[in-house]
Amino acid sequence: MAVPLHKKSCSLLISFLLPLILFSASCVLQRQPAPDETRHDFEIKSILLAGFRPSLPEGGKRGLIRSPLSGAVFMAEQVPKEAVDYMTSNLLGMLLKKGDPRIISLGQAEGLFSAVQTTHSAMGELEVFQKIGKAYSADAVLTGYLYHWREREGTEYAVNRPASVAFDLYLIKTDDGVIIWKGKFEKAQQSLSENLLDLGTFLKGKGRWMGAKELADIGLAHLIETWPESEYRRKD
Repeated sequence: MAVPLHKKSCSLLISFLLPLILFSASCVLQRQPAPDETRHDFEIKSILLAGFRPSLPEGGKRGLIRSPLSGAVFMAEQVPKEAVDYMTSNLLGMLLKKGDPRIISLGQAEGLFSAVQTTHSAMGELEVFQKIGKAYSADAVLTGYLYHWREREGTEYAVNRPASVAFDLYLIKTDDGVIIWKGKFEKAQQSLSENLLDLGTFLKGKGRWMGAKELADIGLAHLIETWPESEYRRKD
């Protein structure tokens, strides 16, 4: 059973390790590729929020799978419908809070996706999202997959198994199916002693073991920080 550090010991540990952690983190950040600052020759005036979908069909077995849109590999397992609904609702709330006027909310995304897929069985998932976007006259579709959602086993201060979540997001250009923005988040919370570079999560959790919702909120907020608000404007 993992047990968090005592508050006083925790403070001493952080003050001792903080310079090392920040130095190490800066090295890691310096190795990250710079974001693509290329200007695009098209404009996105409307975005259909298709929301999240479970990565595994009902009855699917746990295992490694590839994202149907990007090909990235995730460990996937059955996720509760409540978690999928929570993530879609939270995504909408975060985007509205940012004041992005382009968002069109689709309340029955899962049902519409299934209907289109059944009617057009030969279509891949990317084509289905294009068709849904065109039906709503949207320039792009925002969707994502929830790969796993494991709740914490234990309390805020001692766990047998920490919370763990994995999901991704895609912004798909409706007319040609090009993925023009994507992001992913996959994390199982660790104690500071297990991962010194995860100081950010440790501080956001206030030294506690978080639940799946809290962990997912951190990841979703991080992705929204990179959300393309003004990158797609038509060139003069």
